[in-house]
Amino acid sequence: MWAVLLFFSLCGLVQGVYRIDPLVSTRTGLIRGLSGDGYAKFLGVPYALVDANNPFGQSLPYPVFENIFEATESKICPQVRQGVPIGTLDCLTLDIYVPNTADSRNPLPVMVWIYGGAWVSGSNTAEASDPVTLLKHDVIVVAINYRVGVYGFLCLDTPEVPGNQGLKDQTLALRWIRDNIAAFGGNDQKITIFGESAGGMSVNLHLFSLNEKLFNQAIIQSGPALSYWMMVKSNDTIPSILAEELGYFTLDVDDALRYLSTVDPHLLVIRADGLKITSGSGTDQPLTKPCVEKVFEGVEHFITEHPMNVKASKARKTPIIIGHTRREFHFQYGYQDAAFFETYDLKTLFELGFYIGDEMETAINEVKQFYIGDEKISKNVSNELIDLGTDLIFGHSTKRMAEQLLESDAEKVYRYVYSYENASHGDELSYLFDANWWVDLTEEEQLAVNQSPMKAKLTLLWTNFAKYGNPTPAPSELIPFTWTPITKTTQPYLNMDSEFTLSSRPDHSRMAFWDLFYKLYGKHQKW
Repeated sequence: MWAVLLFFSLCGLVQGVYRIDPLVSTRTGLIRGLSGDGYAKFLGVPYALVDANNPFGQSLPYPVFENIFEATESKICPQVRQGVPIGTLDCLTLDIYVPNTADSRNPLPVMVWIYGGAWVSGSNTAEASDPVTLLKHDVIVVAINYRVGVYGFLCLDTPEVPGNQGLKDQTLALRWIRDNIAAFGGNDQKITIFGESAGGMSVNLHLFSLNEKLFNQAIIQSGPALSYWMMVKSNDTIPSILAEELGYFTLDVDDALRYLSTVDPHLLVIRADGLKITSGSGTDQPLTKPCVEKVFEGVEHFITEHPMNVKASKARKTPIIIGHTRREFHFQYGYQDAAFFETYDLKTLFELGFYIGDEMETAINEVKQFYIGDEKISKNVSNELIDLGTDLIFGHSTKRMAEQLLESDAEKVYRYVYSYENASHGDELSYLFDANWWVDLTEEEQLAVNQSPMKAKLTLLWTNFAKYGNPTPAPSELIPFTWTPITKTTQPYLNMDSEFTLSSRPDHSRMAFWDLFYKLYGKHQKW
């Protein structure tokens, strides 16, 4: 146990007994973490530095530590949470969780979590804090912090700020993990990246990225890269708009960026939120998202083609899990009152991704007819609208992406629909991880979640996949079946409900409708 951890130090008294905290020797220097109950954790381990002269551009690899780095505190990148600005630019860090079974003679598989948050919020302390249940399956869990909002996803079509800086942060993090995880007892040849929502889209985009391959397997949760909510066009007016809001008037992009680089990050993110530049909830969508980058000589690019137009180069020989929840759009429509629906226009759902003209007006009416018939849009048809939004943004995009990954020669593609308790967007996270900061649970409710068969099944499937590239390498008492991947002629999927069952072609009639919709109207998509 912990043979790979080369050094130890005695640190602190705990109930009269000395606690032994692990000290690890990595390529960047010595890192001291914290000992836990059956595992060790290394919090806030830096992998990169934000460029002080251009905090909106690409970050720089972190230099070698001059002294022992004390990895005891997680970080959060600048963002607005519940109306309050938080975070620091000194945030490009990893939280690394290592079970005590880690051994250099038998290195453990590594699961790298990428958080969601609509590209404007989130942190590695959110879902993946102390992921005890996953660690009990003898895997190492690493959570990546990356820049969000104006610092991570300005896309200005300039060499200094070409776009996708947050995704390039993730790339630097994956390089650090590849180069250093063996020091923690991790297998650098068995790395699984996984994420949900914007994190799932990040995972999906890494399959298309132009840099080297830095992982072996991928799990895409509610994050198909063909969802038109994922991307924005470049917009070089944002820096001047932000500068003007702060009292500095210029139309020159570079001048505006030089000024904004001197602004306190908390002030900048709260103003960007107030201007709806980084609003990521309700019908307001952020203007800071991934983009197709313009090509510049000497610039390291992440993507220069939309995923819909190219093969996923890194999908080749890669096992992949991809899926979504049954009622993804409940988080958009399920909590709205009657007044919202009285003024709601379905065009709002389409105009982010389609050019709206006469033909698209006709198409939207056909969609309305298919889902709610002659009914007037009201709260009475909210369930039907939830299905509509789920299918358009997640379901059909997942279907198309799964097929595209197969065409890109993925080794295996496993599909699922998470249906438990009519699941909404992100509901599976309560059962995948142990931290439920986004859900207000009583102690009794938390205990019920932790002891749920759903948690046992979901974590077993995900860790099996991390270990073997196959979620069901052999039937077991808990999961007494084999989850079969899709083929070019068959579409099996795992329905994750109170009982896990294998079915075929989820929501087939609705998916057939969207197949026809894209055949007739896909030419109007902005991408």
